[in-house]
Amino acid sequence: MNAPAPRPDLAEAPGLDELLGEVEAAEAALATSLDETSKANVNRLRDAVEALDREALRRLIAGLKDLPDALQALRRSAEDEVVYAVLRHHGLIRPSLQERVETALTSIRPTLASHGGDVELVRVIPPAAVEVRFLGNCDHCPASVLTFTAGVKRAIREHCPEITEIRQAKGLAGSQGDGTVHFQSPFAKQRNGVWRKALALADLPEGDAVMLSVAGEALIFSRSGDHIACFRNACAHLGMPLDGGAVEDGIITCPHHGFRYDLASGECLTAPEVQLEPLVVRVVEDRVDVQLEA
Repeated sequence: MNAPAPRPDLAEAPGLDELLGEVEAAEAALATSLDETSKANVNRLRDAVEALDREALRRLIAGLKDLPDALQALRRSAEDEVVYAVLRHHGLIRPSLQERVETALTSIRPTLASHGGDVELVRVIPPAAVEVRFLGNCDHCPASVLTFTAGVKRAIREHCPEITEIRQAKGLAGSQGDGTVHFQSPFAKQRNGVWRKALALADLPEGDAVMLSVAGEALIFSRSGDHIACFRNACAHLGMPLDGGAVEDGIITCPHHGFRYDLASGECLTAPEVQLEPLVVRVVEDRVDVQLEA
């Protein structure tokens, strides 16, 4: 189950964020105002109170669970976000399925990040399925199927053995009109600049290249499935523009000297030691932006 929401009948009561905020504020104040001996005594008191609360809650649940309809009532109570958080803190209920899936994905993220990629949980589909999406370099990568099977699936099944179906989501989530960034190239964290609107997503056809000038920069945009790419419109051979170059199966051929480039990665298939210069792109709603130097 997902993390619970506040109960309507408790709308006027303090929420979980407010209560946790008070705890964090008190901890921060104590951390800066006490010497080491006092901190140790406070921590000892906290641990003793938590142990007392945990044992009291454990005995309360044990005493109630055999009563008629008590188990169902306890489950309803645990749907309250504050009750859920406290019982989870004391280890008296299992983490939700969504939490455990997120933990599984966190365990595999360092491996994906080493290749410029990431993975996100799209949704939990009760009772036994989840849907995830690869991001960055992991999306549209020939090795992503292997990564998905060998890494992500294994991690989820280790943490969530009840999951029997793991789906890989596809498709950009554009055209929603909510201002959300739905795709951002994996180079985005490595550069700084100004975002400039380039073109409408609908004007970027599947499997083709679009050449245009943005803020005086000659650029090439391409789209293949979920992957949007942008490069400077300059052949790595002599810097000549690729306008008019034939595009076939995601490969553009320079009309001047025949150098061939993969429009997804910018890799030069004719001379592997060179490539097109990539730029940072993102999809926001139904448009494509490019990041250029200020």
